[in-house]
Amino acid sequence: YMLREKMNIISLEEVDSTNLYAKQNLYSLEDRTIIVAKNQTSGRGRFNRSWVDLGDDNLFMSFVLKPSDTFKDVYANLTQYISVILVNILEEYGLAPSIKWPNDVLIDGKKISGMLSETVMQGNKFKGLVLGIGVNLNAEKSALSLVKDKKITALNIELEREHVDKKLFFEKLVNQFFKSYDEFLEHGFLLIKNKYINACNFLGKEISVQVFDDKKSGIAKYINDSGELVLQNHKKEEFVLTMGDIL
Repeated sequence: YMLREKMNIISLEEVDSTNLYAKQNLYSLEDRTIIVAKNQTSGRGRFNRSWVDLGDDNLFMSFVLKPSDTFKDVYANLTQYISVILVNILEEYGLAPSIKWPNDVLIDGKKISGMLSETVMQGNKFKGLVLGIGVNLNAEKSALSLVKDKKITALNIELEREHVDKKLFFEKLVNQFFKSYDEFLEHGFLLIKNKYINACNFLGKEISVQVFDDKKSGIAKYINDSGELVLQNHKKEEFVLTMGDIL
């Protein structure tokens, strides 16, 4: 791989999930190790949802990150950081992606990527983060209908191409991720805030957000400096959401 800086890449033929592999081997893996798999048999997303494997020409990977010995709030924004990186790359391919808070990347309302960040603690000691991402790069149109609960798409279909080069996409993603990674850890969400907000097309609209068993509805007022979503209900009260699912 043409990577800008030295890093460890572990390529697996098949794995249940790259995040699970990374978590199980976290202690022996160095900081900035990348786990990439050809096939993933039980990938999952936030709230334990399954991520459908559309074949081995799609991207399944996890970053193993050990930036410090203590957990810092900015680590919670890394999925938003990588969603902005993904938006930049998809724009390079000539597409107009959008972000659905907190970190889904969509093209014309169809999901092209999923990500999941997991924190590994030992007692109350922070051991590292595993940041997983799946990107649909190559799929048959017929396979997209396998996912019943949401509209999904793949890069080759959006570009009307037979095939997208996975190796090239992987290189772009890894290089761009690490290019601003240290700066992001220093400045946090503010570093990407403008780009992030420009990619959000739900702001100012009436939305409902599922937060575990609770549902909050209101106008999506703004994204604050911590990357949280601020909703305003009909009584003009504001709610700050740190996580949830826009319905």
